[in-house]
Parts: sequence; structure tokens; C-alpha cells
Amino acid sequence: MSVERISTGVSGLDEVLDGGLIRGRNVLVRGSPGSGKTIFGLHFLSAGIDAEETALYINMGEPQAYVEETADAFGLNTEQIQFHNLSPTQEQFSERNSYSVFESAEVEQPEFIEDLRDEVDKIKPDRVLLDPITEFRYLTSDERQFRSGVLGLLDYLKEVGATVMLTSQAGGSITDDDIQFLVDAVISLDVTPESRAVNVSKFRGSSFRRGNHSYDITDEGLTVWPTLVPGEQEREVESGTLSSGVAELDDLLHGGLDQGTVTILSGPTGVGKTTTGLQFLIQAALEGKQSILFQFEEAERTIRKRADAIGLPLQDALDSGQLSIVEIDPEEYTVGEFEDLVREAVTDGTEAVMIDGSQGFQENLRGLDNTTGALLRIGRFLRAAGVSTILVNEVHNITGDFHATEERTSNLADNIMFLRHVEYRGKVRKVIGTLKMRTSDFERSLRELEITADGIRVGEPLPQLRGILTGTPEWNDTDTASKHDVDNDEQT
Repeated sequence: MSVERISTGVSGLDEVLDGGLIRGRNVLVRGSPGSGKTIFGLHFLSAGIDAEETALYINMGEPQAYVEETADAFGLNTEQIQFHNLSPTQEQFSERNSYSVFESAEVEQPEFIEDLRDEVDKIKPDRVLLDPITEFRYLTSDERQFRSGVLGLLDYLKEVGATVMLTSQAGGSITDDDIQFLVDAVISLDVTPESRAVNVSKFRGSSFRRGNHSYDITDEGLTVWPTLVPGEQEREVESGTLSSGVAELDDLLHGGLDQGTVTILSGPTGVGKTTTGLQFLIQAALEGKQSILFQFEEAERTIRKRADAIGLPLQDALDSGQLSIVEIDPEEYTVGEFEDLVREAVTDGTEAVMIDGSQGFQENLRGLDNTTGALLRIGRFLRAAGVSTILVNEVHNITGDFHATEERTSNLADNIMFLRHVEYRGKVRKVIGTLKMRTSDFERSLRELEITADGIRVGEPLPQLRGILTGTPEWNDTDTASKHDVDNDEQT
């Protein structure tokens, strides 16, 4: 049997709920003080007003004026929302000097229930918000009466066809386990000093996206960023390669990086990872492929200045409109917001993405408790979408034992290219090689990499360089090495 979906009014949450809430059922939104439960509920009612539905707010907490001010601050439509206030008025508070107005001895429960039913019969609401339902405990004499009262109220609202949202301010000695058992769906808002996450733990009659999804409260209200799911924007990968535009580097890769693959570009600081990756991205843009650089490590002005210094046509690629740079500053985005940027880039037709780099990714994003998991999720999403992806990964040891990656993401990579510092006769040189290409063959030898005023220069294979994977590389062919030194000195 098909069910009718209605929007929650919260951006991104309908996607988590596989299309929205089910009309005529109820949902519990639970969270600590300040997590955004009331704002959540106001979005829900405002969406109903926008859909020409009737909305009833049963207010058991904050004064109505405060709720309306909150809604106005976020631009939510509340003018047509009907309020039924069970919260204490200022006069009651002044008289009692406490909120004991909610104690069962002070309330005639039959009259309370009757008034509420009369209000529902009069308004015939399509949507109802009870905020917060935990205050209902103070209107009942014991736990048994509380549970039976909530169940009776929900059954009555279901009879009149209302979709109901309840909020719960559970915490400390107050639990809402019994309410979770009674409702059709449960949505939790979890808040930490670094991030906010929404989690759906129950949704009768519907599938939903499990796990934590980032959310935040901004001037525009509450927004949810669904966690990326590999394959949600799957598209066929076009045949072809991502060329670097440097013939010798493409030779090392037997033509370039296959389209739609994930490449990890690994090496220690200062070895040229960003420059090498940028070479691929610029060439892709100049060939008409929509490309984007997510920059975690450096300021855009620094990248532009360095590109100018070594002759990379970065400005041409930017001017073409095919390349864009998104600078990710520390603490600017949650991991969910960044994943949404990636999703938007794919939706807009991006064909090549570079993430620079894994260390900045870990340090700059808020709410990131599993760097490896997030990188794997993003990489698999981009691969399924047919996007050529370059992930710049920094290894901490400049010399010594060889490590392909630091974040244990090598199983994600279709291709692994590594750059390495080596010492020869008191000089530090750079070499580049390929450790893995899943979809094509590649050259097994190492080549010298130089970054000059004329751009990237990749030399011929270096059969005399051995032992780099052992951590103690050596130049075994003295004659060849000496000749190479002489040639370099003559060029200088």
C-alpha cells in the first residue's frame, strides 16, 4: 500500500527520510536544551502553512511571544499557526513564583483533556506540534497516567487525520523511552562542542538513511546535510584519460589517469604533490572538463602566486570558467557541509576533483571523528559518479621507511603515485613513481621530478636508483649518475 509523504520543512531531512514524513502518523524529535527542537517543529508547521494546511501548536514550554519571535527571526510563516497554550503565563508565574502550575494537584485533568479535544475539533489541524511532550508528565498524576494520556492523545489525533510531531527534552534523570515506544518515528538531535548531528533510529513503514547526518542552525533556520551515499548520483564513466599535459609524466602512466578513477598522490612535505596534482587539474580544465580544487592546505593567493612562478597556466584555466578553487578554512565547515559541496559539484557536472590534502581535511573540518571513513565515503561517491579524483596525501617521514599513505586509504585508490625526496652527493632530489594502477598498465621505473621556472619537468627512467622502498635509496650506476650530474651542472 502506497503512503503519502509530506515535507518536514527542514532542508535535507526529507532526503534522509526517503521522501519525508508519512501523512497521518507521528514523530518524536528528541534532544538536549539548545539542540533546535522548537525550531525543528516550527519548520514542520510552516511547511504545512506553505502547503495550505492547517497547523496547531500545542505549547507546553516557552511563552507564545517568545516562540513567535523565534519563528520571525528565521523567516518562518507563523501568522496562520493556531496556538493552544498550556505553558504558564507571566501572571501565573508571578503568583506562584514557580512552574508548579503544572503539578497534577493544580490541574483539573478532565477539563484539560476536554479543552484540548475541543481545540482540535474546532481547528481540524492537518499538522500538530506538541512542544515539549515531556512537560505533559506534570499534567498527570503518575507514569501510568502519563503513558495512557499520551497514547490516548495520539490515537485521537490520528483519528482526525493529523500528522503529529512531538518534541522531547530528555536528559539526566528524565527519560523518554516510553514515548519512543509509542510513536511511529524517532529523530534525535545530538549536540557536541564541535558539531551537531541528526539521527533517525525508527521509522515505521519506511526506509531511511541510517547513521549520523550533520545539521546546523543558521540565520536561515535548521539545515541537515545528508551523509554521502556512494552511488546516489551514479553515472556512466566515459572512456578516456586525464592527461597531465607533460609527455614524460603521461608516459609514466602509459597515457594518463583513467577517467573516473581515484588517485592518491602521496609524499612528504615540499616534494611537489600539490603542484603535480594541479598540473592534471589545469590540463583537464583546458581540455574542457569542469574541474574543482578543494584546498585545505594553502590560501588561494599562495597557489596563484606559485603557479605564476613556475609557469603553470592556472589563470587561463580559471578564466575559462572550467576550473574553480574552493578554499576550506579551519572550522568553516562541518564534514556534512563539505560533503554537500562535493554533492553539488557532481550535480553541476564536475568531471575532475582534487582534494588537497588529507592532513588539512582532518584538521579543518568540524565534527570529523573518523578521517579515514569520511575520505573513503567521499572517494567512493566520486568514483561512482564517474569523477576523476586526486587526493593529495601527506606522509610525515621525509626520508626513511616508505609509506604509501598515512590515512590507511590505499584500498580506496585505483591509482597510487608517490613522490619522494632522495639524497645524492649532498643534494636533495625529487623522484616520482607509480605504485598501483588498477585499470591499466604503468611504468615500474622511477623518474626524477623537477619543478622549474618553466613548469614541471619529468626526466627519463632512472634504472640506477634503487632501494627507495627500503628507505635507503642508492644510485648504483656511478657513471650514469655522474653524467647526469654533469649534464645538470652544464644546464645551470
